[in-house]
Amino acid sequence: MAKFKVAIQKPAAITPLTPGVYDLEMEALGPIDAEIVEIPAKTDAEFIAGAKDADAIFARGRPMTKEIIDALENCKVISLGSVGADSVDIAAATARGIPVTNVPDTFIEEVADHTMMMILASFRRLLTMDKMVREARWREGRPMLSKFPRLMGQTIGFIGFGHVARATALRAAPFGVRMMAYDPYIEELAISEYGVEPMDLMSLLQRSDIVSMHAPSTPEANHMLTHEHFRAMKPDALFINNGRGATVDEKALIQALQEGWIAGAALDVLEQEPPDPENPLLHMDNVTLTPHVASASSRMGPESRRRVGFEIALVLTGRWPKSCVNPSVLEKSNLRRWQPYSMERGPGS
Repeated sequence: MAKFKVAIQKPAAITPLTPGVYDLEMEALGPIDAEIVEIPAKTDAEFIAGAKDADAIFARGRPMTKEIIDALENCKVISLGSVGADSVDIAAATARGIPVTNVPDTFIEEVADHTMMMILASFRRLLTMDKMVREARWREGRPMLSKFPRLMGQTIGFIGFGHVARATALRAAPFGVRMMAYDPYIEELAISEYGVEPMDLMSLLQRSDIVSMHAPSTPEANHMLTHEHFRAMKPDALFINNGRGATVDEKALIQALQEGWIAGAALDVLEQEPPDPENPLLHMDNVTLTPHVASASSRMGPESRRRVGFEIALVLTGRWPKSCVNPSVLEKSNLRRWQPYSMERGPGS
């Protein structure tokens, strides 16, 4: 019998992201004598029955509600293979002193690439140009683009200046754009180091030609942008969101696009995913959409899975995780701070 039990909701189907064999997670879990146990639960009660004695929860396939978390008798860590922690009741986990780990940095480059792609595609009206060619409207393209300025000299405003926004700023700088950012949780010097001007939110909205949303999905950021914010933007401004759909009041965004408060939008995330076929955003020529794929690459799945195993192994062996959504619980724990490790010595040695 293994020393540690890691519980996970048994997947309904085998896919590349939900494999039946957890070989990548076990790279870190195997050496500490941990096993992953799939719980074939149709209800929360069934999951509780199978997972209540688990040492760790791999939070995938079933939301970790307060009811589930409060019923866990031996859980030392809940681990997510994603940036967002929407599927876990963080307050309940914190109240129980359970750290919740996530993976905020394994696919930063992919999302930054996607953001830059959305900026360029929307600014140069790529989809409109493509449609003109296919509809034998070849000669309409140049007159249309001739109405718009060049990208050099335009201002990009980042709402939130975490890993993705910083990586995007590095990509955008060679295009000769001006950049500013609003992030009340980051020191101004940390923003200005990237050649980006710190700015209050309303000033950023009023001055930016392109607004790129990077706020996390937290209660404080829910519907962070609504009618007053879109009204404050320039009528020829573009709005980009590769972050979280819940940070934007979608009805307000739709109204802004329909009534010309802003010129267009490029969105990888929506409030409801997949969207209702009748969602007006799906039927607007000035909106570019992708299906929440900004982080996708062949590297994303394997590295996220390895990271989940690594984080669980750290906590189960008495060490701090590398990334934690509710770090306040760590200050009250007996966990030792994480240190970089060599392959010879193993995690946290």
